[in-house]
Amino acid sequence: MDKKISPLSRIFLVLIFMILYTPIFFLVFYSFNSGGTMYNFESFTLDWYKELFSDTRLLIIVLNTLVIALLSALISTIIGVMGALAIHSFKSRQTKNTLLSLNNVLIVSPDVIIGASFLILFTMAGIKLGFYSVLLSHIAFSVPIVVLMVLPKLMEMSPTLLDAARDLGASRWNVMTKVVLPFITPGIFAGFFMALTFSLDDFAVTFFVTGNGFTTLSVEIYSLARRGIALNINALSTLLFLFTVLLVIVYYFITQRNRQNGWGVKK
Repeated sequence: MDKKISPLSRIFLVLIFMILYTPIFFLVFYSFNSGGTMYNFESFTLDWYKELFSDTRLLIIVLNTLVIALLSALISTIIGVMGALAIHSFKSRQTKNTLLSLNNVLIVSPDVIIGASFLILFTMAGIKLGFYSVLLSHIAFSVPIVVLMVLPKLMEMSPTLLDAARDLGASRWNVMTKVVLPFITPGIFAGFFMALTFSLDDFAVTFFVTGNGFTTLSVEIYSLARRGIALNINALSTLLFLFTVLLVIVYYFITQRNRQNGWGVKK
């Protein structure tokens, strides 16, 4: 029997959502203000969106951000899945816990420390700050996230499932591709979307490792906001918010469809 939610809990939940979403809706609302300020709404206009799409430099930065996010999410998902499989393969619980603790270092460490560390590393290694330094940094802090998404699914998998596949004559490759990977697919999808989200909104690490001629949206929005509030920033932030909502909806429908079909081993 489901427990009923108390009225106080409902009020608290509504209050939390209001605190979280009111600033976003405020930003979206004033992106249509013809007055050019966030104080007095004069009339509805799409001029700020037209100005945004006519800014070639900003569109290039949007493309840079999307490319970095997609590439880092894809590569970190591949590395993270292999890392999770490697950690899971160890028999000793102490070894697993040690490796998992090392994996979590980048998650619990402050972004400023991580960014400064990468800056020192790239400088010492002679890597020019720009596209590749940002990509490598995003991959580095996304891999532990993917590992944490995939590892619980591996722990849920019964060893008898693997034994049955081997008894039926499946090779190691077939066990991996037709049993293990289909079983952990929900974790792989979750890791990919989490890595994509973290890459899109990262500022602190990216701020340290960007160079002349290359930047991402988070750094660009920060530099624009320091010059003063311009409503084209509101327009850009609105589009980013809608893009994030779209990602969440797509991920939701993917997971719902696969739950209905049933995650399982391939025949």
